[in-house]
Amino acid sequence: MDNKRLILAVALSVLILLGFELIMPKLNHQQVRQQASQATQATPPLQAPKPVIDTGSNGSSPVAVPSPRSQAKPDARLPIEAARVKGSLDLTGAKLDDLVLRDYRETLNANSPLVRVLEPGSDPQPNKVQLGWSAPPGSDIKLPDSTTRWTADGRALSADQPVTLSWNNGAGLTFQLVFSVDRDFMFAVTQRVQNATGKPVSLYPWSRVSRSYTPEVTGGYLVHEGPIAVINGHLEERSYKSLEKDSAANGGVAWSAEQPSGTQHGWAGITDKYWLTAIIPPAATVQTGSYRYVPNSGAGTYQIDFIAASPTVIAPGASSSSVTHVFAGAKEVHLLDGYMDRLHITDFWKAVDFGWFAFLTKPIFFVLDWLNNRLGNFGLALLAFTLLVKTLFFPLATKSFRSMSKMKLLSPKMTAVRERFKDDPMQMNKEMMALYKTEGVNPASGCLPMLVQIPVFWCLYKDLYVTIEMRQAPFFGWIRDLSVPDPTNIFNLFGALPFDPTAISPMLHLGIWPIVLGATMFMQQRMNPPPPDPTQAKLFQIMPVIFTFVLARQPAGLVIYYCWNNTLTVAQQWLIMRSTKLGGGVGGKRAARPVRS
Repeated sequence: MDNKRLILAVALSVLILLGFELIMPKLNHQQVRQQASQATQATPPLQAPKPVIDTGSNGSSPVAVPSPRSQAKPDARLPIEAARVKGSLDLTGAKLDDLVLRDYRETLNANSPLVRVLEPGSDPQPNKVQLGWSAPPGSDIKLPDSTTRWTADGRALSADQPVTLSWNNGAGLTFQLVFSVDRDFMFAVTQRVQNATGKPVSLYPWSRVSRSYTPEVTGGYLVHEGPIAVINGHLEERSYKSLEKDSAANGGVAWSAEQPSGTQHGWAGITDKYWLTAIIPPAATVQTGSYRYVPNSGAGTYQIDFIAASPTVIAPGASSSSVTHVFAGAKEVHLLDGYMDRLHITDFWKAVDFGWFAFLTKPIFFVLDWLNNRLGNFGLALLAFTLLVKTLFFPLATKSFRSMSKMKLLSPKMTAVRERFKDDPMQMNKEMMALYKTEGVNPASGCLPMLVQIPVFWCLYKDLYVTIEMRQAPFFGWIRDLSVPDPTNIFNLFGALPFDPTAISPMLHLGIWPIVLGATMFMQQRMNPPPPDPTQAKLFQIMPVIFTFVLARQPAGLVIYYCWNNTLTVAQQWLIMRSTKLGGGVGGKRAARPVRS
């Protein structure tokens, strides 16, 4: 029976380690979708016209794809030159569709291309932002569309120089889009209409993010990638596949909800693991946010849009304006928090997928970030954080390790009890309980340090995996990126042999730090009381090997944390074992009682 229980415990431990990253985020997404579905059911039917749908195809459509940047006329694009972004605005259609980040490269190579977050329609990964107006059904107002050629009042857009794009419809309406950009990743776009028609005009301002390709999702269930929104206080996350399925089933609209007017801004967009393109509509008016998918001859177009729930009425000789913010850049945690406070954007930090345990994961990130700013290295910050956690839980761990040390010293007596009562399990259990009570040993206390460590382990895992601050963060030596696995591999003699063992099997990846981890786990195992049963002992002996291979493909920062944590644990256990004796606690002032027969 003991063997069966042990085998079950070992199997459950491995399943928890491998499956926790899949099960918990999946449940989280299901709960969020259920909440959002309830919110959607309470939303009244849309009265406003739908925003213009981006078909992502060429032709006579009002959303025709622009010419490639390389073939565009010099005056067809307006350069963007800001502190942390650069690119251009397409004056045909007033599209924000060309943007790269100055501070981030695709790989660690110094000559690697800068990360691109927006890309024109004829390039491999079309991704853009547009703003416009819709007219009430039956209206014959001539409106700007994706073929409209706008006129700019400046030569470039920068943090110090906003640019106004203008277009006159020839019937008394002048449309303007005033673009400005801050010194990070936030654009402000003022939609302005001047009415010289001599009669009132009703219009619905709208904005949208559209992506006309299906990206490779890298995070699985561990991090959300795809459509994301916080509308009316509800987080709504969808996958690309669910967007296609739900749009087909619901007449082209996969999901929609209303953002009430007030002081708080809702927001929606498309997120990647580290990058986000999102629109933050005006808070002064009720806005309807929607997810859509439009099939075409290619990958189709994923669209996230906002439209005013009621029209803006512009009196003769008057003008109207509204401001929409557009975020296109890196999901830096402090930056998102800053925008949330300054612009009153509801839960903007949730663009970073901290998961169910955000109440713990996010504070741990702030501690690591604070330590990194003072130590200058995220790897050192991980080591210092581990030391802080060990210090915080030192009394609990000390009590637990004392009990474990006594268990180890008690092993011969436990073996004697098992041998004496091997044919009477009930009596054997009674004698074992009596022995534990006599010696002041709690056999379950050894689990306490592990129970404390699991939440911290998981939160560190999330922080290493989802925060851009950890991306390409170096340690020392060959570890140039703590967020990816140790690049060395014992199966090609750490690079001495010119082949990649992982091409044969992903399991054939075992770097230096995972090997060190296995050694520390073996040392820690030797400090614990050995199982009296030979089968149990063999199972415990192979556990370090199993965990070494399992963790070999995890972020190097996590493995380094585990190595350091195990080393501190071994040192603490060794000190406690030196001062622990049976029958007398520390110092051993009384002899151990004999085992009853």
